[in-house]
Amino acid sequence: MNSNKLRIAVRKYDPFESAIEKIWQKFKGTTACPLELEIVLLDLHPLYEEIIVKDGLKNGDWDITFINTDWITEAVKDGHVEKLDAYIKRSTPDSYPENWSSSLLQMQEFDGSVYGLPMHNGPECLIYRKDLFESAQEKEAFKVRYGRELEVPSTWDEFNELALFFQRPIEGQYGTVFAAYPDGHNTVFDFCLQMWTRGGELLAEDGAVILNSEQAIAGMKYYRSAIKNTEMVHPKSFDLDSVQSGMAFANGEVAMMVNWFGFASMCEVYDKSKVKGKVDVAYVPAGAGGEGVSLNAYWLYALGTGSKHKQIAYDFMRFAINAENDKLLTLEGGIGCRKSTWIDAEVNSVVPYYYKLEKLHKNTRALPKLAHWPKVASVIDKLVLEVINTEKDIEDILNEAQLKLDAM
Repeated sequence: MNSNKLRIAVRKYDPFESAIEKIWQKFKGTTACPLELEIVLLDLHPLYEEIIVKDGLKNGDWDITFINTDWITEAVKDGHVEKLDAYIKRSTPDSYPENWSSSLLQMQEFDGSVYGLPMHNGPECLIYRKDLFESAQEKEAFKVRYGRELEVPSTWDEFNELALFFQRPIEGQYGTVFAAYPDGHNTVFDFCLQMWTRGGELLAEDGAVILNSEQAIAGMKYYRSAIKNTEMVHPKSFDLDSVQSGMAFANGEVAMMVNWFGFASMCEVYDKSKVKGKVDVAYVPAGAGGEGVSLNAYWLYALGTGSKHKQIAYDFMRFAINAENDKLLTLEGGIGCRKSTWIDAEVNSVVPYYYKLEKLHKNTRALPKLAHWPKVASVIDKLVLEVINTEKDIEDILNEAQLKLDAM
């Protein structure tokens, strides 16, 4: 490795790259840092391979990494990321931790110690075209067809009804879209959301993972019927990941979707967005016996245990999450993590629903902190793919997945 460079592994996403480059130039301009920054953009699986599988954080290949909360437990358990307590004590980030929601401080804390700093969040929520929902013409047509008022859906049954109503393939508009590309992430999140919004739990009281609960079975039955319903979904749902489905929404192809808050925000700052000023957000719809919730997973800056530039790396991480740079990331198209950013007047003038992040974070569910979570996620991913790609009995699919998981 070049000893004159600070290397950072970054989740491939244009707003992340542009923000990091600008923050680094500001950092260089305010410090005597002798290093240059090397930004390497990586998709999800290559990023995980580099930092975890190949031990890149341990052997010094990477000084800093973006790491999501799905992976942080494994990274801490296996010694990939540095404990930050001593660094934070010597040089505490501005307004830390009181300027962050508690929901963004928990996943990186183990045995009272901190192993990462929050850099990008935005829980899963319902993102919808408010111009369609507020249209007098659409309201009249909906009431004639369904006998009720056109309102933002609070249940999955209402969601389906509205997706059917807004399906206009001749106009290039579809009722909804699912990010069903098999990347091992969105299928897992969809499984959890479908279960949680029906009152189910992923963990038993003894900590065992439960995949075949009554609520999970009901959720997967709904998911199969919805995603295969060509009269309500985007025809490319099976080929789109969360980013691509977000781009389809920004392109005006989708009336509503359940996706990360960041893709709503992107619609307001992306220069090619066709729905700027036409978007709003709400809780994820609920199923029988459950309530609408938002799924909370977020990205952290983490320091590699093998870094040769640990102090400089921490100083940059600390600088990158200050109030000014958290706002900068937001205006570039990312999602800042500070409460001050969420209520910032300029940010809310650009993204009028940004203040809703605080409310969304008060009703979120997070994935469990398990060191073997990537293996659990792999089992869930495979079961969801079997649900949507076959006609096999869903209860059998979930029972078989449970057996595989129990045998690990």
